[in-house]
Amino acid sequence: MKEYKALVFDLGNVLIPFDYSPLLQKLDEISPDLGKRFAERYKANYEIHRKFEKSEISSDEFLSIMMDWTEHKINKEDFLFYYSNIFTENEEVTAWLPFLKDKYTLVLLSNTNAIHQKYGWEKFKFLRHFHKLVLSHEVGAAKPEEKIYEAVEEFTQIQPTEHLYIDDIEEYTDAARKRGWDVIVFKNPTQLIETLKEKEVL
Repeated sequence: MKEYKALVFDLGNVLIPFDYSPLLQKLDEISPDLGKRFAERYKANYEIHRKFEKSEISSDEFLSIMMDWTEHKINKEDFLFYYSNIFTENEEVTAWLPFLKDKYTLVLLSNTNAIHQKYGWEKFKFLRHFHKLVLSHEVGAAKPEEKIYEAVEEFTQIQPTEHLYIDDIEEYTDAARKRGWDVIVFKNPTQLIETLKEKEVL
């Protein structure tokens, strides 16, 4: 059985599920099908989202683009609220963090952006259990790019094989596995807890 020294958790859809539908519903309330048009623009130009996650464009630049995509029918303050108020806590998973932090170095590894952090998920109290937050917009790289995994290793200062990484996106766990990390592809809380017990982490 492998012995791990660091547990690395993804954020979105592992610790905090997210749902953009309230934003799209709000936009539809403002103007018929505005939510649909916004979603189509966002998807067709997803490189803007990725650039923002890596701080290749600023919050102001991103917001300016969002105002264009919402046809200037919502003000910036309301957009920030609805764009960021999309997260809920997966308490079945976060409940284990206080126990795990006493046994392992806990690292949060997330593709995220400054707006979602400030207005969305930074409020969650479970974050205090992590020894380090490695965030794409601070590192200037996003999963599956090597640089962001290297940032984790620079912090932990342990062998790659001593990392166990949990993420719901296989492309990201595959990149970690290539570095020598062990991985769990997250499906649901029950599957995760059972797998952690099989690996004798819990």
